[in-house]
Amino acid sequence: MSRTLAHLLPTPLQADGLSHLAPLARVDDLLSLLDRWTERGWLRALDRAFVAFLASLDPSADPRVLLAAALTSHQLGHGHVCLDLFETLDKPDFALSLPPEGDLQSSPMLLPSQLLGGLDGAAWCQVLADSPLVAAAQTPDPEQQRRPLVLAERRLYLRRYWNYERRIDAVLHRRLGQAQEPPADLRQRLDTLFGQPAEQIDWQKLACALATRRAFSIITGGPGTGKTTTVVRLLALLQAPAVESGQPLRIRLAAPTGKAAARLTESISQQVRQLSVDESVRDKIPSEVTTVHRLLGSRPGTRHFRHHAGNPLQLDVLVVDEASMIDLEMMANLLDALPPHARMVLLGDKDQLASVEAGAVLGDLCRDAEVGLYSPQTRAWLESVSGENLAASGLQEGDATRHALAQQVVMLRHSRRFGQGSGIGQLARLVNQQQAGKARELLAANSHSDLYLCRLDNQPDGSLERLVLDGHGLEGERPQGYRHYLDLLAVQRPAAGTDLSDPCWTVWAREVLQAFDEFQLLCAVRKGPWGVEGLNQRITAALFNAGLIDGEQWYEGRPVLMTRNDYGLGLMNGDIGIALRVPEREGDSRQVLRVAFARNDGSGGVRLILPSRLNDVETVYAMTVHKSQGSEFAHTALILPEALNPVLTKELIYTGITRARRWFSLIEPRPGVFEQAVQRKVKRLSGLMLAL
Repeated sequence: MSRTLAHLLPTPLQADGLSHLAPLARVDDLLSLLDRWTERGWLRALDRAFVAFLASLDPSADPRVLLAAALTSHQLGHGHVCLDLFETLDKPDFALSLPPEGDLQSSPMLLPSQLLGGLDGAAWCQVLADSPLVAAAQTPDPEQQRRPLVLAERRLYLRRYWNYERRIDAVLHRRLGQAQEPPADLRQRLDTLFGQPAEQIDWQKLACALATRRAFSIITGGPGTGKTTTVVRLLALLQAPAVESGQPLRIRLAAPTGKAAARLTESISQQVRQLSVDESVRDKIPSEVTTVHRLLGSRPGTRHFRHHAGNPLQLDVLVVDEASMIDLEMMANLLDALPPHARMVLLGDKDQLASVEAGAVLGDLCRDAEVGLYSPQTRAWLESVSGENLAASGLQEGDATRHALAQQVVMLRHSRRFGQGSGIGQLARLVNQQQAGKARELLAANSHSDLYLCRLDNQPDGSLERLVLDGHGLEGERPQGYRHYLDLLAVQRPAAGTDLSDPCWTVWAREVLQAFDEFQLLCAVRKGPWGVEGLNQRITAALFNAGLIDGEQWYEGRPVLMTRNDYGLGLMNGDIGIALRVPEREGDSRQVLRVAFARNDGSGGVRLILPSRLNDVETVYAMTVHKSQGSEFAHTALILPEALNPVLTKELIYTGITRARRWFSLIEPRPGVFEQAVQRKVKRLSGLMLAL
């Protein structure tokens, strides 16, 4: 097969006097070009290495195949499961998340848009289909099934991610066709849990009803719409008949991060106590939430888990919260590990940021949640068992065969946290609807006590420091900055000489951790003066200058974020601890520095860890919006960078806003970036919903 790239070069290059860019005729020339793209930051070193690996497998590979492989690997780094060949050719800058090339058009280097501009989509697909490195989708040929790339019509996959999609698709097809028998007295049980129908549609009630029919269901909704309340009542609805029959269900609860697990544990514990059910049923509804990694049994240093299809989980019902954070690979592993008879319920906000890794599984599965697409049969059944009238719901009619998944998805639509008068709620809705102008007007009006706009305008006037330290600019009961937790740390410290065995140390540490959670500064990026790294240094300096901390690397009050799972310590990526001075041991009055972490098991306990044992931590006065998912803070401040960045989208802004319970501050180094971000929407390419 020809190795030439001459036909890939757009003819305008010659006319523009760029003939010194001799046509690329060898794979080595392509690799050299990819080296230069890697130096520019357009590709990762991993992408370049992957291409070199493929070239070693097939030394006569067509350079177009290797180019497609490089871009497919690149797409994974941006969260896409596959490469859409035609979209890439149509809009290369947007499709590939590459930086603008306007200032580089005179560069002697061949640019991605120039190289892609000479390709024909149909010919590109054909050369891939003919390559010994590429397998056809759904091929029964064992030899092809070992090939590293897979072509499904116009989408190119790395083999592993193609397999993940197919595994998820197969399990969901099986589960959606697996009918479960709802309780015969379902209507009566629903009325007992939710009360009689009212004028407003009770979507929580409908969600519980639908979840009794199949082995898979999804409950999605924004903050404050009652996802946790709904799932607790669902568990009561499922568990009560099982307890009455003498065979209670084995129920497990999971979340992607330790922080999300801790928050759900606390929330579910409160909800279970308030249930109007028999004590025997309440006792069989668990409140302890584990992380997904712990649930599956991670094997450190590998991608594998102790539980899988050959060794399934021992459970009857699995509830997974914050499902928007679960990537394609993890979802495939979760579904594989479920025993055939078990139910799975996903909870999450479909509009939040997707997972850091490749895939946007919840977003894909909830694609029709807004419009419903319930079949006439599903709708009639829902009305009969719930007593709700869906005539005014505004839902579109669907088909149970064409929209099988939609029959098991319910979107909760009424926020109890953010009512009509909530500025945070209004801002979140406007951002989610991409109404950038109206969102700006709402922020600028200064008419809501829970919203604050802080413009920095590159002036060193200390406004950022005042906001971060004291919550300056907001009104209300107690909008806080970081001074609050440091003051509490000093004022409420147990008396000198108090023994470490005294529970007052645990109470104090827990109160300091809770006070720290009152405020959090969120960033869109890690690098630069407005990223996590620069702002952590700036805030540390501000706290030091205010006399609130000392200047050592490890100092009392330093908040740290776990950046990697540490199974030996029982700490997970995303867990936050604070360095405190406590007695070295029981019976010893000498104090030493320990890092306090909440136990995240609902006990209210605290574990104290030596700083020297924490290898994967970073200061966390500022954290990325991604890291904040699964958390809530009374006061959240979101700071944007000075220029538009590929990560800035309406999903990121929406997620940052909805981390706030009571107050939200937007910090702008430069006007206009907010509007640009709101107008951009994440689009993660996958083929997951095509078969569903």
